[in-house]
Amino acid sequence: MKPEERTVKPTLTETDAKEERSSSRLVRILAVAGVITLALLIAFVVYLLSPGTPTDRIRDIFIIFMALEGLVIGIALLVLVVQLAVLINLIQHEIRPILDSTTQTVQTLQGTATFLSEHVAEPVIKLNETVAALGAIVTALKFVRGRSKK
Repeated sequence: MKPEERTVKPTLTETDAKEERSSSRLVRILAVAGVITLALLIAFVVYLLSPGTPTDRIRDIFIIFMALEGLVIGIALLVLVVQLAVLINLIQHEIRPILDSTTQTVQTLQGTATFLSEHVAEPVIKLNETVAALGAIVTALKFVRGRSKK
């Protein structure tokens, strides 16, 4: 078998193997957490359905926890809105001027390239054409002169 005909089999690098192990570990941890949460939920429902359970007290505690959770979510949304305002300010006052100056630079470069093309490249190309034509004429004259001597 020729070396060119061999196929190269992709091999897992060490970092790819580590990433694969960490992702499978994360999946296992999430699966165990889901099973534990489901088991706790079933145990809690069974406890609430048993006679003599002070469900009114548990209900009140649950309502308090829900209110606290709503408060935390409200604070998180407020922080998110502030961060969004900071990002918008950054885009308007920092990034837009950079983009404007970049656009101006690109336009200047485009003008420079056009100028160089018209005033440098075209004359050089025409000069090369003329020199090539003169060279061809000189070569033809040498060929004709060489035949006439014979």
